[in-house]
Amino acid sequence: MDLLQLRYFQAVAYRGHLSQAAAELHIAQPSLSRAIARLEADLGVPLFERAGRGLRLNHFGTTFLRRVDRALRELDDARQELVDLAGLDHGRVAVASETLLTLTGLMSAFRTEYPGIELRLYQSSAETMAQQLCAGEVDLCFASQPLRQPGLQARELLREEVILAVPSTHRLARRKRVRMADLANEPMVTTRPGYWPRALADRLFAEAGLAPNYSCESDEPGATGQLIASGLGIGLVPEVARRAAKDEAAVGLELDAPGCHRTLTVVQRADAYLSAAAQRLTEFAVAYFSTGRYRTAVESAG
Repeated sequence: MDLLQLRYFQAVAYRGHLSQAAAELHIAQPSLSRAIARLEADLGVPLFERAGRGLRLNHFGTTFLRRVDRALRELDDARQELVDLAGLDHGRVAVASETLLTLTGLMSAFRTEYPGIELRLYQSSAETMAQQLCAGEVDLCFASQPLRQPGLQARELLREEVILAVPSTHRLARRKRVRMADLANEPMVTTRPGYWPRALADRLFAEAGLAPNYSCESDEPGATGQLIASGLGIGLVPEVARRAAKDEAAVGLELDAPGCHRTLTVVQRADAYLSAAAQRLTEFAVAYFSTGRYRTAVESAG
């Protein structure tokens, strides 16, 4: 076996689909199939089993993937250490977040201060972020909900209240504070499962014993406020969005519900080497959010 086979195996294992892995690796699907077949022949055991139109690791593959992840991480860390020895002018950081709008001000300020560091950004759900971290595809994740994967450590950057946004013509618009009972049967604008606004809404409705009426679901948490202002429903947005709003098409109300807030964290693998560039970005992010630069940037852009 060789390193290329191992990386091919890792990609198929995490994607669960030959065509998706082949597209990600920029190779033809038949070539990828042959590489996996040769690897299985070298090992003397099958690694996958068919699952509909996809592939699923069997018990041999699951065991092998743990070792492959560890071996490839060590090699990637060794390469990164050499890059660090060459200085920050050659650094690179890969970052994933549920919404990139939260990071625009941070990344712009960081790039201005460290122009030699290359940034690569991904928008991902919580589950995908955890997979990307464990596979070594990203160095850091900026998450607004816990990433359910062992071996990860998080550092809090920001805690802010979440409010209920409603169109200015809505029956609740004149209220300053509402209860969950007031939201019964109301059309809700939210995200698809996997993103923090949906996780928070699911929890609040479940705790209140109510069934949510999700009428509009998107993949971009940052678009929720605009969708609400367009009259498509009501929904949960960060409190900073109220101060950032420049029009009167939507208003923000306090929601009388326990734990109605979001906590932004920066997450990394606990057992992995963190490059100098990634360490610098982590410390920069801590300072950026703690000094209020985030709120200033959002309000200026609103």
